[in-house]
Amino acid sequence: MSEDEAIALYDILGSQAHVVMLCEGGIISRNEAAGILAALEGLKGVGTDGDTGAEDIHEYIEAAVIKKAGMQSGGKMHTARSRNDQVALDMRMKIRDDINTLCACLADTVDSLLSLAERHQRSIMPLYTHLQQAQAGTLSHYLLAQADVLLRDMDRLHSVYGRINKSPLGAGPVGGTSIRIDRRRTAELLGFDGLVENSIDATSSRDFAAEYVAALAVLMTGLSRLSEDLVIWSSSEFSFIELSDESASPSSIMPQKKNPDMLELTRAKASEVIGNLVTVLASTKGLATGYGRDLQQIKSRVWSSSDAATHAVILVGSALTGMTVNEEGMQRAARGGHLVALDVAEKMVLQGMPFRLAHRVTGLLVQKAVALKKDLSGLSLQEIREAVDGTGADPQAILQIAASTTVSSSLEDRISEGSSGFAEQKRMIQDRLGRVKVHQEEVRRRSDHVAGALADLSSAVSQLVG
Repeated sequence: MSEDEAIALYDILGSQAHVVMLCEGGIISRNEAAGILAALEGLKGVGTDGDTGAEDIHEYIEAAVIKKAGMQSGGKMHTARSRNDQVALDMRMKIRDDINTLCACLADTVDSLLSLAERHQRSIMPLYTHLQQAQAGTLSHYLLAQADVLLRDMDRLHSVYGRINKSPLGAGPVGGTSIRIDRRRTAELLGFDGLVENSIDATSSRDFAAEYVAALAVLMTGLSRLSEDLVIWSSSEFSFIELSDESASPSSIMPQKKNPDMLELTRAKASEVIGNLVTVLASTKGLATGYGRDLQQIKSRVWSSSDAATHAVILVGSALTGMTVNEEGMQRAARGGHLVALDVAEKMVLQGMPFRLAHRVTGLLVQKAVALKKDLSGLSLQEIREAVDGTGADPQAILQIAASTTVSSSLEDRISEGSSGFAEQKRMIQDRLGRVKVHQEEVRRRSDHVAGALADLSSAVSQLVG
């Protein structure tokens, strides 16, 4: 029952749509429908009364309706319906609402990332591979990468929504019913885009739940990686950012510390959602086709995954908007790791040198610079001559290249589409702002469609109740 509280309202709405359809089809009388619908309406917003003795929320609601409307009327609510298609319906209705809520939160967090990116298009920082400094980049480029990951999460959830928003109601226990019901009418009243047509598939398949939790696991994995970056960057060894007080907590004994608790918990919650996905898959992989009670164990895993993902998206967004960026510290780090080495090699390539030779020559220059504790641009002609002796490279040409190549110039020169070059930042930001707007409009469209259908259902209920 405690797990079913999350779907109580959906069960009531599904029952109302079913009763309206039964009445419109002449299967139950208007008076019978009015009694059932009035009883269902009275249950909205009312919690269960402690230990009800009911097996689940479906039994509890039916018992409450029979108690209120009487057996003669209330006992007909379950006509041509099974708990098997009920629970599949309720799960789909809740998940589609959760998707819309989560996508709205994701859009807000992506907006936060893009807002930060706009402010930091020229904030130079090291980019890493193997957690080793690799190339010079900008903070905006990093933030855009994270925004792109979240936009793909929104794409996935949008795709999942289309498969979830199909009605299983009317499939019965597994093989349908001999009573002339109108499944498409109930689907319409509840805002579904169509039917899960096959009655076996409608009641016994849970791939929609697995797919949804899988999308959440991918989302949480990305948020965990982002959280780890921010945890590392907030350490005194990096000091690229400082988290806000709201995103951190003090140590219980060391007053100087600011612990990134929210980000650490996001990493932990990612593990929980991944575990939920494994549970959902393991619960269904060995079942014979048809409904099995094992499927009931899936619901709590889906609900906890939804909650974890929604909270994580909000909290990470809050951490991003509240953090302080140490631009000077990031730029200092970028200037200390010979991050222009590839740019130097590429300039040699542009002068006709084979890349593999340019790679070797630049490597020799870096070795020399490290030994002398100099930047590449600070090497003298004699030092360059000593470094590249025997390679056939022209020391004078290399001197000109090395002396003219800086972190800033390398970012001015980078022109490949999607690169960390300054020119690409503005273009990508504008493109992503447009994509977020499209997603926001789609969330509104989906939400308005469901809300409009439920408003029509409420009107139909009101007319019958009188």
